[in-house]
Amino acid sequence: MNAQRPACAAPALTTPAPAASQSYQYCNLDHTELASTALAEEVALAIAYNDINQAVMLVTPTDLEDFIVGFSLGSGIISDISDLYDLQLSGAGAAQYAQVQISSRAFWNLKQQRRQLAGTSGCGLCGVQALEQALPDLQVLPGAPLPPAAWLEGLRQRISAFQPLGQYSGAVHAAVFMDNQGELLLGREDIGRHNALDKLIGALVRQRIPTAGGVAIVTSRCSLELIQKVLRAGIQTLVSLSSPTGLALQWARRHNLNLIHLPQKSAPRVYSPAMEYQP
Repeated sequence: MNAQRPACAAPALTTPAPAASQSYQYCNLDHTELASTALAEEVALAIAYNDINQAVMLVTPTDLEDFIVGFSLGSGIISDISDLYDLQLSGAGAAQYAQVQISSRAFWNLKQQRRQLAGTSGCGLCGVQALEQALPDLQVLPGAPLPPAAWLEGLRQRISAFQPLGQYSGAVHAAVFMDNQGELLLGREDIGRHNALDKLIGALVRQRIPTAGGVAIVTSRCSLELIQKVLRAGIQTLVSLSSPTGLALQWARRHNLNLIHLPQKSAPRVYSPAMEYQP
């Protein structure tokens, strides 16, 4: 695996075109005008553990090592970064390959799952063969205080500094981490909402950034698989810029996860923990 990178500060707002985008021509319906625009790129990433093919995911071709680590943890394939021995990337163009070496214990658990995934950017549970795999028994968090209101003020605008690809070409989701002082530390982008969160979790683990008291922020809708990934990562507060699903809310409350929706034009909504009305 490549050497760890230092923790990232907010990227500069004046950046060149991201490498994960290219310019494409388009015309209007009557073919009288021709122009070009940047579009986000995606590649097929085949992941093999100990030489056994496990998943094919459509991802944005950035921060792939972070993605592999986060995907391995968030999917329950490994329970700790120490179970991941080596990671080699290869391939070119739209076909990319990841060869991952994991511990014998983790590989045995993986074979017991009997999963053969064919993932897409829009689905986080493709290939799950048993209901207990979709609804696993996860550890309940110890619970943490809600973040101060000041941490969420202007958050939508502040996280834009961590979305260079989204600002340039659109069509991508972002996941951003805020530390226990309310400072935005780093972010990751991907065409897949769960991929972006996997990349963020992988970056936190690889850079050994403490998550205690911190907040994960996702720009996408908040459904069950995002809750599961955050729980496995031990992050105790999740802020979503889009509404959670009912099942996601139920799981957040059941596992002591702080779940907050930040609407575009109204005050933050704390869904978990459940609050009693106090007139």
